[in-house]
Amino acid sequence: MSSQIPDLATLRRLDVEHHLPAQTDYRLMHEAGGSRIITRARGCEITDAEGKTLLDGMAGLWCVQVGYGRDELARAAYEQLLELPYYNTFFRTASAPTVMLAAKVSSLLGADLSHVFFNNSGSEAIDTVIRIVRYYWQIKGQPGRNVIIARNNGYHGSTIGGVSLGGMEPMKRQGGPWAPGFEQIMQPYSFNEGFGENPEAFAARAAHALEERILQVGPEKIAAFIGEPVQGAGGVIIPPAGYWPRIEAICRKYGILLICDEVICGFGRLGRWFGFQHYGVKPDVVSMAKGLSSGYLPISAVGVATHIVDAMRAAGGMFIHGYTYSGHPAAAAVALRNIEIIERENLVERTARETGPHLAAGLAELAKHPRVGEARSLGLLAAVEIVSRKGTNERFGGSEGKAGPVVRDACIRNGLMVRAIRDTIVMCPPLIIRRGEIDRMLAVLRQSLDEAEPKLLEIDAPAAARPGL
Repeated sequence: MSSQIPDLATLRRLDVEHHLPAQTDYRLMHEAGGSRIITRARGCEITDAEGKTLLDGMAGLWCVQVGYGRDELARAAYEQLLELPYYNTFFRTASAPTVMLAAKVSSLLGADLSHVFFNNSGSEAIDTVIRIVRYYWQIKGQPGRNVIIARNNGYHGSTIGGVSLGGMEPMKRQGGPWAPGFEQIMQPYSFNEGFGENPEAFAARAAHALEERILQVGPEKIAAFIGEPVQGAGGVIIPPAGYWPRIEAICRKYGILLICDEVICGFGRLGRWFGFQHYGVKPDVVSMAKGLSSGYLPISAVGVATHIVDAMRAAGGMFIHGYTYSGHPAAAAVALRNIEIIERENLVERTARETGPHLAAGLAELAKHPRVGEARSLGLLAAVEIVSRKGTNERFGGSEGKAGPVVRDACIRNGLMVRAIRDTIVMCPPLIIRRGEIDRMLAVLRQSLDEAEPKLLEIDAPAAARPGL
């Protein structure tokens, strides 16, 4: 196959001439002459077409839990493709891996989440969540309950449904108008929206925003509340203790469904199989993707509680929803083997007891850096806030988003792939990462913060002159 791939210059030219990558500034891509072409990966490292190897601090896109180069996942796909490469789940048909995966995922979910609906991406899982939740209230004789409440800066995918539900304003400025029936409330982002506030008081205030919105809209109109246990693409926003139990209590008080979006947090990322288990809540619906197959093949899922399935069965009639590749047998086979690896290597427990605490300890040291306003983590999900003045949450240039890309680019030059979300450097390494690789990741980040200093001062020259820096 390698002999059929053109040289790098040709690849980058074709990339510019024909390829529209996701989440990309196409003018900058054109000016840069194309994308970085990734050619191979092994363990926690990726290598580009120029031979540069980087430690992948993002596990691909929050997903490669078991690392790269797992031969047994490739074999699982190959063997299933030979046996049954494809069949749909329409018309009361299914494949063995699909059924087995549904049973396995349900067992990991617990919390009465007895059934699983398969999709191909996290975005499709969210659309399925919307359909199931609204359909549930229709068959319960309450069709007016169709409003779903989410959070500002929450990310729930890129489909029309996902963007309408989510709270990312930059996304909503492109491609509207958006679907009706969605509301957003404040996010539990204490560093930005509760800086210096007592954590317990902030947790109560952030949760109370849900009750206020329910009463404002009318409880009889609310179908559900959705949130990520930890907001990933929002900037690794870890809610304060007590937030999630309060949210669950409010949902139960008003009889609305609780949805946990586990697309990023699921499959061991927080040191439990699912984030809702860490916070001790019991959702009615759960969306999953990414770590389900470690990104080796596209697959996502929605876990559904028994009482919802019972209502659908009692109503009778077809649930007219699904995708051509829902429950794809090869993707299901890979996901099953991926879960087997996670179990066999005790990656969930290792994250909770070894690598997660090691990362947290390293971040505590990094937090002393003069440009770090906060360094936080839960399991192997972490964030570093860049500030212009230590002890504050003030940003370079007086607004968010100017410093983060500078530090991110320095990290990549120094051999670490990370992501900048506004002025937050976020990290999500594979669950197989070793302590030494965590140390390497944090050392590169510290080095890159130091190297970025001149450019940061150019952004915010007056701030550089303040005493104490």
